[in-house]
Amino acid sequence: MKINKLKKRLDPKRSMSTIAMRIPDDLIADLKRVAPHKGFSGYQPLIRAYIGQGLREDLSTLDSKPEITKLIKSLKKQGVTESALTKAMIEAGVMV
Repeated sequence: MKINKLKKRLDPKRSMSTIAMRIPDDLIADLKRVAPHKGFSGYQPLIRAYIGQGLREDLSTLDSKPEITKLIKSLKKQGVTESALTKAMIEAGVMV
């Protein structure tokens, strides 16, 4: 990750958006149980950490293979849907 991008990610005052997600109650209960053991004040920061971790891994994969990014852009121009791209990348082992 580029240093400027990393600095922005570490800024505690960076802007945030509110989203709504439907998550099963038992999953929320498990997140609440795990959060303090991982050093988080609640389950929402833990969810953000999990999302961030997975996103960093995927971005690292894409950044290390610029040809994948070029291919994705080309396929999007040709009308391939985001869900089809995601499914193909998972099947190809590019994203797990």
